[in-house]
Amino acid sequence: MTLRVLKSPGLVTDKDPQLDLDDPETNFMSLMKLRGDLSGKDFFFAFPGQAWAMVPQERNLKCFRTFGFGSGRLEQVPEGYRIYSREVLFYQDPVTGEILQDWSNPFLGGRKVEVVHIQNDPVNGVFARSGPGPLAPPYPYVSCGDMVAFQWNFFIQHPAAMKRIDYPLYSSGDIDQHAELWGLMGRKSDILNPDTTSAYCTMSWSRVADWLPFMEMGNAPGKMVFHSHSLKLMDGPRELPRKILDYVEKHHSEYLTAPTVWNGPQMPSSDQVFQALVDPRRAGN
Repeated sequence: MTLRVLKSPGLVTDKDPQLDLDDPETNFMSLMKLRGDLSGKDFFFAFPGQAWAMVPQERNLKCFRTFGFGSGRLEQVPEGYRIYSREVLFYQDPVTGEILQDWSNPFLGGRKVEVVHIQNDPVNGVFARSGPGPLAPPYPYVSCGDMVAFQWNFFIQHPAAMKRIDYPLYSSGDIDQHAELWGLMGRKSDILNPDTTSAYCTMSWSRVADWLPFMEMGNAPGKMVFHSHSLKLMDGPRELPRKILDYVEKHHSEYLTAPTVWNGPQMPSSDQVFQALVDPRRAGN
């Protein structure tokens, strides 16, 4: 078997005669088939993991287990594919796995804070075959034998949704600087199968970011590190653990289907969701 990577001036590997991922169109369509379903049907991912706090020169602490679930749909457009999606992530007790409604923050002497789960709805974007943008190919890859892995790395820096002067408890600073690191893995044989519109896919997701606003850590030194592995649910939401599915059906049933309305690319953040929750309370509403 030969290991292959996306060609670059300093490294060119042998072309795969079956699946040439250095070819822009093949590269693009292979990832689309892994990430979604080319037929336009809804697809689903589950991503259990952990969230750790890292306080420099002090300690590391596993704060939460996490469980995420997302639904999506691809729509072919002249420039490529639109993705319509939404995702929810629940913070769980690190030992029992119970979905938390409040949390005793050990960095605040055990003071209880209200937990606000991630609710990103919608998360819509465009996978364009060419041009600038974070979702444009060619996508870096590694392949060997029947296995293919694509990689996305997003290093993000922009003005924070909540300024320190206005949200001293909840804001780590006036600049939101974080990283989202993705790996998307599947089988070459699934990608090549003409009868398959949705190839099985596993993903890894890591995030390095400031404190979660609900932790009420302000600008104390430290970062949050998330690490999850994600599985495409080929038989849909019924593959979720029963307790998670019951909770989604009761509290977030809209996440069981992908969005249907396109209002342009939309990428809400957990900080924006938290701000929308806390602002009416601060105003006394």
